[in-house]
Amino acid sequence: MNLSLTLAAALPALAAVLLAAGTARGEDELALLRAQTEKKVYKDAGGKTLPYRLLVPKGYDAKDEKRYPLILFLHGAGERGDDNDKQLLHPDVLNLVTAKHAEKHPAFVVAPQCPANAKWADVNWWQKPYHKTPEKPAEPMRLTLELLDALAKEYRIDMDRIYVTGLSMGGYGTFDALVRRPDYFAAAVPLCGGADDSRAKDFAHVPIWVFHGDKDGAVPVDRSRSAVEALKAAGGHPKYTEYKGEGHGIWKRAYAEPELADWLFQQVRKKKG
Repeated sequence: MNLSLTLAAALPALAAVLLAAGTARGEDELALLRAQTEKKVYKDAGGKTLPYRLLVPKGYDAKDEKRYPLILFLHGAGERGDDNDKQLLHPDVLNLVTAKHAEKHPAFVVAPQCPANAKWADVNWWQKPYHKTPEKPAEPMRLTLELLDALAKEYRIDMDRIYVTGLSMGGYGTFDALVRRPDYFAAAVPLCGGADDSRAKDFAHVPIWVFHGDKDGAVPVDRSRSAVEALKAAGGHPKYTEYKGEGHGIWKRAYAEPELADWLFQQVRKKKG
C-alpha cells in the first residue's frame, strides 16, 4: 500500500468534514447570539410602534464610563411582520459580534422589524437607472431613526461609531438611512440593494462597503454598480465586492468576510465638509 497516495486520497474528505464541523460551530454560535437578543418595542409620541431585537454587549455596565459602538441591521422583504422574530431569520449579521470579534470590539446590535406591506425606503426596487428619494422617510425608517435616538439616551453608545447595514430591502434602507442622516453614521454595509445615485454626493464621505452577486435575479447588480460609480464620482472611496456566479442570497458569505468586522469597527464618524 502506498501510504502517500492513501493520505492524498483521504485529504479532500477530511477537509470536507472539518469544513462542515466549522460551519456547524459557526451556526451554533449565531443561534446562541440570536437567542440572547432581547425583544423590545419602541413607541413614538403618537403611539406608533416598532418591534426590535437588541443585543447588549457582554459585560456592559451602565455605570461604567466606557461607550460602545452600535450596529443597526435592516432585514429584507421576506422577514417583514410584527412577530419580533423573523427579522433575524438570517442571523448572519451577528458574525460581526461573534466571540472572536466581540473580544476586541464589543458592540450593540439593534434589529428593528418592518411591518408587512411596508418598506424601509418606499421606492421601486427594480427602477433603472436608479430611484428618486421620497421627500419624507417611510414610516418604518422614521421610527427606526427615532429608535436610535432613544437608545442613545438609554445606553452608553459611542455616537461616533454607529454603523448601518442591511440586505436586499434592507440594502435599499441602508442607503436611504445615509440620505436621511448623512452625518450620523460612521460606516455602512449595504448588501444587494440600491441607492438614489443622484444623492451620492450627500454621503460620499461615509466609508461604505457594498456587496452584490453578479447573477442576482431579485435586485439587479447594476443597482450596486451604479451606486459605487456615483459615490466615486462624488469623491467617495467605496469598497465593492461582487461575487461571481452568486445570486441574491449573498449575506451568509458577505457577513463572514474575514476583513469586514475589523474594517467596520475601525471607522469613526466623519462629517461632510
